[in-house]
Amino acid sequence: MHPKPSPSASPARATARAGGRARSGARGSASGSGRRARGTAGASLAIPPAAPSQPQAFEPGRLPSQRPGKAGGVRAKNREERTRVLCQAALRLFLTHGVEAATVDEITREADVAKGSFYRYFDDKEQLVDALFAPLRTSVVGAIRRCEAALANETRPETLATTYQVLATELAGALLGSLDLVRLYLQECRGPAEGARRPIRVLSEDLAEGAFALTYAAHAHGLLRPLPPKLTALAVVGAVEALLMGFLEQRDLGSLPEVPGALISMLLDGLRRR
Repeated sequence: MHPKPSPSASPARATARAGGRARSGARGSASGSGRRARGTAGASLAIPPAAPSQPQAFEPGRLPSQRPGKAGGVRAKNREERTRVLCQAALRLFLTHGVEAATVDEITREADVAKGSFYRYFDDKEQLVDALFAPLRTSVVGAIRRCEAALANETRPETLATTYQVLATELAGALLGSLDLVRLYLQECRGPAEGARRPIRVLSEDLAEGAFALTYAAHAHGLLRPLPPKLTALAVVGAVEALLMGFLEQRDLGSLPEVPGALISMLLDGLRRR
């Protein structure tokens, strides 16, 4: 049996999916005062601040239509606990059997709850998978949008590495804190966008869209070599996925805290405009 993942914070399904796709709201949250980071040539670069961390818990796909209870009350706490147990049980089964093969009966048996509890909080497996990945999607897409906002105002090649280094650090924190979800993502993200796998493919499309946006922004400022932006973006996504797979397979990749910086350095040495 796989180790249980740590509970994660999640907005409601519609909010999470809209947040993954709507740039205007993300850019708005990235505005305002930010911290200052030092560029590679000593220049100061404004990096919009990340949202403060919050206590983490999975959100149900929907609220019961009858007697949902008040926020923070006993019913709400029971709902949060049942949702967490169902999500964690599903994750263990998905990693072992695959998203499509694991059944609702198996999930409720693994969670030691009645089958009716599943349908009280989720319409189907697809909605559960969406709730399972919503916290990770929110963290990763948010980090990408903040980097995009920084690049939109950046014209100095010497600080390009700093902008991407901040992104790499934020992504590393989000991904390394959700290794079982990352493993499931890599396991399922190339499959058909059907049924319970659909939310994972939506996340894959969001990540590709984010990578394209970052690459286009860098190209627009003449920070990268004149290569096709989509080619550049796909190369970056492929490198990150290969690195994550190597880490999950416990390959010797050197000192873990140095990995994000090393990846950024290798990518930019090859892609930066000379």
